Amino acid sequence: MSILLLDSSVIIDIINGKRGRDQLLKELIQQGNILACCSINITEVYAGMRPAEEPRTSGLLKSLKFYPVTWDIARLAGELKYEHARKGITLATTDVTIAAVAIHHQLPLLTDNTKHYPMKEISL
Repeated sequence: MSILLLDSSVIIDIINGKRGRDQLLKELIQQGNILACCSINITEVYAGMRPAEEPRTSGLLKSLKFYPVTWDIARLAGELKYEHARKGITLATTDVTIAAVAIHHQLPLLTDNTKHYPMKEISL
């Protein structure tokens, strides 16, 4: 059993019924895995949500284990962004924050956007 942190794109695909995400996540749950999100996921999802999607979206997000962004996680996110910027790699604050949650809690991150997460400390 593992706790898997979901990238926002995966959550959005579930809400929109795309890419067979429903089936994949059902299989992961049946295997005993726990699915998780963080505050950044909730912010990103609600930023693009249509009003008619709110009940299903809220239900899905509330069914996930929740990890808040703490002071230590926010600091780690800043350090990751700085470290990669010094290498010429520009990363979104949202992505480094999700990565910091995964690294801090030692959670694998379920994403299709592997280029957004070049950190060697993260398991994708």
